[in-house]
Amino acid sequence: MASPEENPKSERKKMIAAGALGLVALVTLWYAFFSSPSKSTTATTANAANANRTSLSPRSVSGDGTNPTIRNAGLREEAPLTPPAPIPLGDAPPPAVPEASRNIFAYYVPPPPPVRPSPQAPTPTPEPPPPLTITSISPTNVYARTSEFKLDVMGDKFTPQTRIYIDGRELETRYLGAQQLSATVPAAVIANEGARQVTVRTPDGSLYSNTVAISVAAPPVPNFTYVGLVGGRQYNDTAILKDKNSKNLVNIQRGDTVAGRFRVTSISQREVVLIDSSLRIKHTLPLTTESPTTGGPQRVPQPVTSDEEPEE
Repeated sequence: MASPEENPKSERKKMIAAGALGLVALVTLWYAFFSSPSKSTTATTANAANANRTSLSPRSVSGDGTNPTIRNAGLREEAPLTPPAPIPLGDAPPPAVPEASRNIFAYYVPPPPPVRPSPQAPTPTPEPPPPLTITSISPTNVYARTSEFKLDVMGDKFTPQTRIYIDGRELETRYLGAQQLSATVPAAVIANEGARQVTVRTPDGSLYSNTVAISVAAPPVPNFTYVGLVGGRQYNDTAILKDKNSKNLVNIQRGDTVAGRFRVTSISQREVVLIDSSLRIKHTLPLTTESPTTGGPQRVPQPVTSDEEPEE
């Protein structure tokens, strides 16, 4: 059993040992947390400074392609830089382009057709004037179905060999001088109304003239219809005519004049014959009332005209 004097000494030693262990623990912790990070930070800062100096300073490359500064420093040599290679796009698919939206209100307007210049008509070559000249004819107007008449042609440069032609038909011509020719026009030439072309030329056509027209008009006709007979036993004494315009009835006998120019030459049960006292054209008016034999209505024929002279 220890003495009372030894107990305080042992207690003091234990306290000193505990304090020493605590101090060692504190020193160890301080070194672990404060000493090592500072060295690592210092090494990292040194490496970053060396890298900056290397990138900013021009790199000297030796003959074998290595940097002597890096080799002398004992650092790991970096691989040489490779130039960038182009990216092939030939086989790459085209980029997808969204389809444009369609405007339903837009429609195609075709362009106007090109305006083509109209071809210019060639300038007509003027025809030479005819060797002969017709200045006038007499008469210039006649009635159809009249008798033959005399035609005078006035002009210039006529010769005895020139002839008068109507619609290409040669007429027997009388030479009255270089300015006048004369011919008789037959009634057959003016049997129908219309225009007739008059020219003067030689039979061989070496001399010819301009063309002049003569007008052939329709002759006047009586404006009456034959509607009945009044009188004696033969029903040929008095004829009844009806005016087409006024509807008035007119009693006529042979030798009377109707409308101031048509003379009555014959009255029968079938027709009334009139003659134009001016043009000597015969007109026939058929009966238009009921037939005396059948009692039925009789067809209304058109008035018949003739060039024959009536019997007196």
